[in-house]
Amino acid sequence: MNYQHVPVLAQEVIELLCWRQGGIYVDATVGGGGHARLVLDAVGTEARLVAFDQDPVALDAAREMLQDKADQIIFIGSNFVHLYSILTERQLLPIDGILFDLGVSSPQLDVAQRGFSYRYDAPLDMRMDPQSAVTAAHLLATLSEEELAKIIAEYGEERWAKRIAKFIVLERKQSPITNTGHLVDVIKAAIPAGARRRGPHPARRTFQALRIAVNRELEFLKQALVDAVKVLRPNGRIAVISFHSLEDRIVKETFSRLAAGCQCPPDLPVCVCNRQAELEIITRKPIIPSAAETTQNPRARSAKLRVAQKVLPDEGDEY
Repeated sequence: MNYQHVPVLAQEVIELLCWRQGGIYVDATVGGGGHARLVLDAVGTEARLVAFDQDPVALDAAREMLQDKADQIIFIGSNFVHLYSILTERQLLPIDGILFDLGVSSPQLDVAQRGFSYRYDAPLDMRMDPQSAVTAAHLLATLSEEELAKIIAEYGEERWAKRIAKFIVLERKQSPITNTGHLVDVIKAAIPAGARRRGPHPARRTFQALRIAVNRELEFLKQALVDAVKVLRPNGRIAVISFHSLEDRIVKETFSRLAAGCQCPPDLPVCVCNRQAELEIITRKPIIPSAAETTQNPRARSAKLRVAQKVLPDEGDEY
């Protein structure tokens, strides 16, 4: 497989993430290794990089692409939700910078057999980790109409979620929905013709919702962001590239919560909550790709980059 993945917002990531030469950096979603190479080029030959990816195809591609830097890299086949325990067990702390490049990659979309895309007829899989037990077909076969509607509405932000869920349940009584093409037909039948003619492909939001549910993306992201901050050294940085509003909202809210200090009422003379800020937000507004970048790489158009820095701990704290 030709695993070519153009790193999004590459210059901005390097400028904001790579604050210190040497040290240990983490690419939580190494993919084809594009960002990883740029990070190592920026932080020098004494640095080490821990490269996570739950997709074995992506991890193999990264190993091949980065073989000239293999002595600096530790490859780990795992979802980033296990980042804290793995880095702790391997005594790789503290970390100087962590990058999360979220969502599905272009190579994953372009391989029909993975079942991520509504553009190809293929088995309804959508697993980023092929060892996972749950596929999109499994969800379509087992979830109730109400559960399907909730997933499609919340994760896909689809206005026709209830109607799509109803049509899925009616259809599966006649024939199991196991292929992407079959699901696309069901979605098109559920969405009124006038609505289908406007906006993006009518199946896009439902496919996004199922992919997020299959891979538990938002649930894992919430946990991983908190854990990532724990493993950073003072002044260490965390950078997150998101590609849809649900991811970006989680990143924004998590950064804001961890950057908040004292929560006591303003009329109290002294702080009694003892809450201290863990982060300083570097990007008050998300950084988005330039027009030139989106022209060259259209799949970058929805990307948003947020970066924060760990504040110095009190005396006696770890690190």
